[in-house]
Amino acid sequence: MSEHLDRYRKRGAWWFLLPIFFTIIGGIIAYFAIRSDDSRRANDCLLLGITLFTIPLAILGIIVVFFSVSLSELEPIFYPPIYEI
Repeated sequence: MSEHLDRYRKRGAWWFLLPIFFTIIGGIIAYFAIRSDDSRRANDCLLLGITLFTIPLAILGIIVVFFSVSLSELEPIFYPPIYEI
């Protein structure tokens, strides 16, 4: 049991900066760098990287869907029909 505790090192919170600045790539790098020493923090870094990568994509997807539907409905306003007399 003491061998296991000697090998285990708790890594610092600085590792969370990688996924914060580099999203999923930073999370993967942090995961592989600290997974043997602190598996829980490694999993948290990976999850943070995936989350910070996914949230902006979801927001962007919602914005694209909203504007594509809105602009198609507003097209008659932008391009009114021309009637010849």
